[in-house]
Amino acid sequence: MLKLLKSGLFTTIQDGGRYGYLNKGVPVAGYMDTFSAKKVNMLLENKEDAAVLEITMTGPTLLFEEETFISLGGAQFSATLNNKPVPYYKVVKIEKGDILSYGKLEKGFRSYLGIKNGFQSPEVLGSRSFFLSITQKNHCKDGDTLAYKPYTSFAPKISELKVDSFLDETVLKVTPGPEYGLLTDKQLQSLFVHEFSISNENNRMAYQLEEKILGHEISMLTSATLPGTVQLTPIGKLIILMKDGQTTGGYPRILQLSDKAISILAQKKFGDLISFKLT
Repeated sequence: MLKLLKSGLFTTIQDGGRYGYLNKGVPVAGYMDTFSAKKVNMLLENKEDAAVLEITMTGPTLLFEEETFISLGGAQFSATLNNKPVPYYKVVKIEKGDILSYGKLEKGFRSYLGIKNGFQSPEVLGSRSFFLSITQKNHCKDGDTLAYKPYTSFAPKISELKVDSFLDETVLKVTPGPEYGLLTDKQLQSLFVHEFSISNENNRMAYQLEEKILGHEISMLTSATLPGTVQLTPIGKLIILMKDGQTTGGYPRILQLSDKAISILAQKKFGDLISFKLT
């Protein structure tokens, strides 16, 4: 078992996602930053969609009650194992009683802790990802315990990765959404010429942008949406749906983020700047 001595601000279990239930209003959920989560699973030779800890802004303090192997990725914290620094994207041996502590957030917003064979929290609708109303909780609390299978030996084929950091990237590659063709020239110019800052309304459901573009009077039926769908409200506000986002919406779907762009955006916090690039 892994015991959370301190849970951090918003620490959750996430895996590759919960697919096949959008028509029933159940979001995909899963890793916000798929790129980083898959890297730590690859190092541990896990399934690429194995369950990891997703750690947001403020990290936890964790007690390992059995031997295992871990790897850290994503946002960079000053993490320590028994008060000694822990490298990122490297397989690290864990002994019974070891304590992993996350200190100051140095870059990015969401970090990932992978463990050999993945965390063994209950599966609901084919996924271990936390999502309230589907799972019993939507984030970990102090004193919670998380199951994992102990490992005393493991000889990884690759023990360390040199990952090109994308934590400083600000350009989000997008494709046209279903209602893209309804935008005016002025709206298009605003979308692709200017930078936008992340508002304080940002979470696993959606990211809102601070700056607005020209609004619209488009009336449309509620239609299907996906993670990465960019919606435009009548007053010109831009809303980017994320992994826990609604499965339908009544605002024009003007852009769709690429998978890599979703990972880049997931590492942004209030005040950070982004821009869109059409591909």
